[in-house]
Amino acid sequence: MKIRRGQKANSVFDRIAPVYGRFFDYQIKNYNAVLENVKKELDFSGYHSIIDFGCGTGALCSVLNQKGMIVTGIDASQKMLQIAEEKLEGSGINFMKASVLERLPFEDNSFDLSIAAHVAHGLKENERAKMYAEMSRVTKHLVIIYDYNQNRSVLTNIAEWLEGGDYFNFIRKVRQELNENFLEVKIIDADIRASLYVCKPQ
Repeated sequence: MKIRRGQKANSVFDRIAPVYGRFFDYQIKNYNAVLENVKKELDFSGYHSIIDFGCGTGALCSVLNQKGMIVTGIDASQKMLQIAEEKLEGSGINFMKASVLERLPFEDNSFDLSIAAHVAHGLKENERAKMYAEMSRVTKHLVIIYDYNQNRSVLTNIAEWLEGGDYFNFIRKVRQELNENFLEVKIIDADIRASLYVCKPQ
């Protein structure tokens, strides 16, 4: 049987889910630091609902939930979601198995915000366009892409090799692609190696 790229990627993330799970607390600390760094330029307090595209083990969902938001997390990896549900049982976060490349079972403008953290660079250009379009469809106010900038590290190299990402093309084309898919784009430096690409949906 021929395995499609998406199925292969899901298999990879199923295998490495336990590794991600071990870094859950570190990820929470990192996401809290990032949101603290950018709070003057990106204030979440005026928004109520958010969907996390490619939520993984749920660390970002947890941080957003602690800020009082109604959070939905989607991921195509069942193992990632199992860890998220175990770690965040009773939190009220809604986790759903779904692909960021397919139409989701939500109406247009269902969420105030949508976010994808370190997802876009792992997709091919046509796949990123699909995700951006779906994020735009389900979002009322802001689409947020939290991802690498040009300050690549050795750990990024290793992660890219493991995940089979598209880092170089993502970085080279990120401004152009986002301008083509959204009405406005603002880039906020989150830390030395990552940026928040804050976009207005079409």
